[in-house]
Amino acid sequence: MNTEKTHATILLTGTTGKIGTVLANMLAEKGIPFRAMVRNAADAARFSHMKGAEVIVGDFDNPDSLRHAVAGIQSAFLLTNSTASAERQQITFTDIAAAAGVKHLVKLSQYKADAASPVRFLRYHAAVEAHIAASGMAYTFLRPNLFMQGFLLFRDSIIHKGQFYAPAGNAKVSVVDVRDIAAVAATALTTDRWYNKVLDITGPESLTHYELAGILSEVTGKAVRYIDVAPEDMLQAVLSLGFPEWQAEGLMEDYAHYARGEAAGISNAVQEVTGKAARSFVEFVKDHAGYFKG
Repeated sequence: MNTEKTHATILLTGTTGKIGTVLANMLAEKGIPFRAMVRNAADAARFSHMKGAEVIVGDFDNPDSLRHAVAGIQSAFLLTNSTASAERQQITFTDIAAAAGVKHLVKLSQYKADAASPVRFLRYHAAVEAHIAASGMAYTFLRPNLFMQGFLLFRDSIIHKGQFYAPAGNAKVSVVDVRDIAAVAATALTTDRWYNKVLDITGPESLTHYELAGILSEVTGKAVRYIDVAPEDMLQAVLSLGFPEWQAEGLMEDYAHYARGEAAGISNAVQEVTGKAARSFVEFVKDHAGYFKG
């Protein structure tokens, strides 16, 4: 574990996930010191070699470890897994951060977060956003749409069957690349320009899952079909993969949200915040073509 004095004033949570890993690399490449909170000491090696990185072990269910993590921090990136405990964990973190004098909280939320939503993930994100807004800290809420990287989970089905499944119907979704989400987060953490802003983060176009399959086919040269399945069948498939029931049911609510056409909007936030255009799904598939080909 890196014990070098980096004078980090930025804390990253959720560091071992898709967004957190990319974000940590971006800050390191820019020479910006940061403190990475990991749950297990075994994960420390993933970040301790990075320039300017300080690694600390912390647990969202251990308030004392959170107090240690936020000590001396000015800006924090808040991301937890979407579990039944997420709302409580994030609210606890917010209270501890505010008490410690953290000035700015960048929260990874979700597109269309709303306290009245039928989607449990969108409700809990809205509840945490409201708590942060009332905390006295400056905030930036990042609300990304469906991750392009989520399609990597369909790899085996695409390689072996030439198809992937989802209960999304023919609705359009403005899918977004995780790398663009991380780039927005990196900028938000290192400037005050985006204080007290809510940023919807989407890709540059809105596509149906049938159109996504068409792009996968065209770029990889392999015929790929999208199969629209019943939500109950998708739920059983997800449960069979070992997803907790709360998460699996929440995922089905997410897909119902997509199928209703509620995730079709397009935002210019990536361009506005980073100065670079959001990656298209074509670009994403080109970057991962070998993965989809096997």
